[in-house]
Parts: sequence; structure tokens; C-alpha cells
Amino acid sequence: MRTTSKPLLLVALLLASFLINLDTTLVNVALPTLTRELGASNAQLQWVVDAYNLVFAALLLTSGSLSDRFGRKGMLMAGLLVFGLASFAGGFAGSPAALIAARAVMGLGAAMTFPATLALLTGVFTSRKERALSIGLWGATAGIAIALGPIVGGFLLEHYSWSSIFYVLGPVSAVVITLVVVCVPRSRNLVPHRLDYPGLLLSGAFMGLLVYTIIEAPNRGWSSPASLAGFAGALALLIGFVVGERRAAEPMLDVRLFKDMRFSAASLSVTVAFFTLLGFIFLITQFFQFVRAYSPLSAGLHLLPVAASVAIGSTLGTRLAVRIGTKAVVTAGLVLQAVFYFWVASDISPTLSYGVIAVQMVVYGLGMGLTSAPATESIMGAVAADQAGVGSAVNDSTRLLGGTLGVAVIGSVYATLYDSRLDSALPAALSPQQADLAHQSVGAASGLSGQLAAHGQPALAEAVRQAAVGAFDHGLSIGCVVAGLVALAGALLAAAFLPAQPPQQPGAEGPSGPRTDDKAPRSAAGVSPSV
Repeated sequence: MRTTSKPLLLVALLLASFLINLDTTLVNVALPTLTRELGASNAQLQWVVDAYNLVFAALLLTSGSLSDRFGRKGMLMAGLLVFGLASFAGGFAGSPAALIAARAVMGLGAAMTFPATLALLTGVFTSRKERALSIGLWGATAGIAIALGPIVGGFLLEHYSWSSIFYVLGPVSAVVITLVVVCVPRSRNLVPHRLDYPGLLLSGAFMGLLVYTIIEAPNRGWSSPASLAGFAGALALLIGFVVGERRAAEPMLDVRLFKDMRFSAASLSVTVAFFTLLGFIFLITQFFQFVRAYSPLSAGLHLLPVAASVAIGSTLGTRLAVRIGTKAVVTAGLVLQAVFYFWVASDISPTLSYGVIAVQMVVYGLGMGLTSAPATESIMGAVAADQAGVGSAVNDSTRLLGGTLGVAVIGSVYATLYDSRLDSALPAALSPQQADLAHQSVGAASGLSGQLAAHGQPALAEAVRQAAVGAFDHGLSIGCVVAGLVALAGALLAAAFLPAQPPQQPGAEGPSGPRTDDKAPRSAAGVSPSV
């Protein structure tokens, strides 16, 4: 029997997490290229991104629960295999439909992989200080990967074809699988629970319908009959899930956990943090590419201050949470995020110095790191060891749900204000077709400006560019105010409800069994010391 090396185990699990998080933003930079190479429509481009997110969200809780029942290491390896093979197949796609199908299967692989990484970490690093450090690094890895996605994607697009973005993930997945086989111990519940089939189905249906409705709401209208029906259906499924779990003899998720503010208030904080993060990525990448005219690679490189500061904030935040309390650290992180958004809203302009922008991004990154990693540590500290997989999946679901909401809500605010400001700003010399094109997005307006300049109409091209940039700045500013208000509300809720420290009495932390946080190692998860 071989003793598990904790540093090597940590590296293997962080690489698995990095791979899944990298894909969150990696593909976005290839969307314009997919339009040219595959002839993808705007709707098809949307589903290249959303098919992955939808399947990922729908199957997170199911995969987490199954990993608790059948083994977390096996689920992790199977998920990485599915993810890698589907990504490699996506590189061979000859049509938008084939690529969308591959992205959906990648979402399945991601859902199988991601909850297992955090569950395995908390099963091996059992004292609170160890767990805080490992989760801080896990959170730092996630933030770095999301910020590095545009850099890696931009580099590959500048040197290779769009297919390389998908090809590269296959071999990397194989390397990570090898590390997992060698370095990660088996982990499963010593006393397996029966499968909760109604819980599995209802949780997947709820998350799938909710995320789908949020994705479609900006196009359909948030108050349209289809959107209202979708939200009502998701609510009904959630109620059915909660009622069923309370009655089940062996529930998939002990919903009494949500009475524990360490779990529910921390989950809300994570949701808010990722609402602002994905909203930030959505806005800043457009600002860099279409207003500052950076290439995809350059736009990604200009995001490095965020990556570095998220890493610092995550590792520092979990340590501070142990010393001074989760409440203070998470609240401070959300306040920093709010400060960032209000600052950006007050002075954003096409000529703003990048030095100022970099400082703003550092403020945001520190706030993000101080929020998400300590809140995640709080969530996993509240979950009983035999539900580590599904507890991790709840944490991951809040991330995905928050990010989807952030893009949808902030995107809707921006698009509405951009469209209304452009009505009065576009030059009258444009044809109706040209005006409609400019209204689609700031990127479309930028392209139209280039076409007009190429056809000998430089004055009209400049007028279109100035109108689009002014409208974008207006939409960006108000979108930042909305994001800042959400972050500020999250800070107030964290200050009011998030406990500072876990209970000290053994057995007081989880409704489904004793959970000792500070001294005693946790063995209920059945983590074997051998591979």
C-alpha cells in the first residue's frame, strides 16, 4: 500500500479544477472566428456557450450525489475522460450543430469532475487550517483559470485554427487523469446510502429549467409569458424537491442544511461573487476588444491583474477567515467588489489610463478572492462528511447560477441602454439596414465602422464609432451600478447572517451528523490512504 502524498494530491485536484474553470472563458474568444469558419448564426454561437453551461448546471447535484454513493475518485476520472474526449471531438466538428453537441457532452464531463475535486480535497485535508489552505488554493486556481481563458484562447487563435482550442483540452485531460490515478486516494461513503431517484430527477430538472430560463430571458423578455412560465416551473420543481427530500428516509441532500447560516449565507455570498465576476468578464472583454481595439490575446493579457489578485485574495482570505472570522472577510470582499463597480461607473471612458484600470481590477480581484474562497470553506465546513460530494455540488451550482445570472442581468441592462442611447446618436446618413446592424452590439457597430472607412466614408465611419462607443460607455456605466448594488446587498446580508466562526462543540455543525472542524480528523467520508 502506498501512502498518499498530500502535495501531489493537491496538485492533481487543482489541475482538474483548473481545466474545468479554464473552459468557462476559453471558448468565448473563438466565437467571432466560428462565425467565419463554420457560418454559425448568433443563436448558434449562443448555444455553443450555453449548451455547456446548461448541462453542467443540470447535472451538478446529480453527479455530486452519485460520487458520494459510488466513489469520488472514479467519478473524477470518468468526468475528465468524458470532458477530454468530447473536447477533442469538438475540434473535428464540421458544423455548428456538431460543435454544440460536443459542448453539451463537455458539460456532462464538467459536472462529473468539478464537485469531486472539492469533495476529495476536504476529505483529505481535515483540520480547519488545512482545509482553509487547500480551499484557498482551489479558489485561487478557479479565479486564475477564468481570467487566463481569454489569454490561452487568444494565443491559440493567433497561431493556430479555432479547432486548437478544443484539441488542446484532450491531451491535458489525459495528463490530469494520470495524476489522479497515481496521486488521489479512493473516497466513498463507508456506509452507502440508497439512491434517491426522485431527488436526482427533480434537482436536475430544477437547475436545468432555471438556467435555461435565465439564458433565454434577455431575448424573450424577463416578463414575457415564456420566461414567467419557466420561472414558475422551476419554483414548482424546487418546492417538489424540498418536500421530497424532507420526506425521504435517505435524501440526496439534507435540506435542513439551509437552516445553517454557515451554509446558506455563504452560498448566497458565492452566488453574488460569481454574479459580479462573470458580469465583469462579459463587460471588460468587450471594452478591451471593441473600445480599446485590443486583439483577443492582448485583451486577455490586460486581464492579468485580476488573475493575480484573485489568487492572492483567495489564499489570504481563507487564512484570515480562520483568524478573524468568515463574516468579516467575506463582507470586506463584497464591499471591495462594490467599490470597484462604483469606481468604474464613475470614470470609465475610452481614454482612461490602463494604469487606473489595472488598479481597479486589483481591487476587484482581491474582493473576489476574499469572498469566494472563505465562503466555500464555510460551506464545506457545514456539510457532513458523507455528503461532501453533493455539498460541493451545491457550492458549484451557486457559482454557475450566479455567473449565468450575472451575464444575463448585466447584459440585459447594458443592451437596453446601449440600444436606447444609439437611437439618438447614430448619424442620419446610415441606411435602415446599417442602423439595425449597429444596434446589434458594439462589436457589430465597430465592424460597420470599418466597412464604411474601407469604402471611402471616413467621416461617417468615425461618427458611427463615436456613437457606438458613447452608447457602450453609457450601458457599461449603468451595468456597473447594478452590479455594485448587488455586491453591496450581498455585503449587507453577509454582515447580518454569516457566522464569524464555526461552532466549537463537536456535533453542532451539521444536521446529518457530527462534523468536527478544528482538531479531529474526519473519517466518515471513507477516504482510503492507499491508491
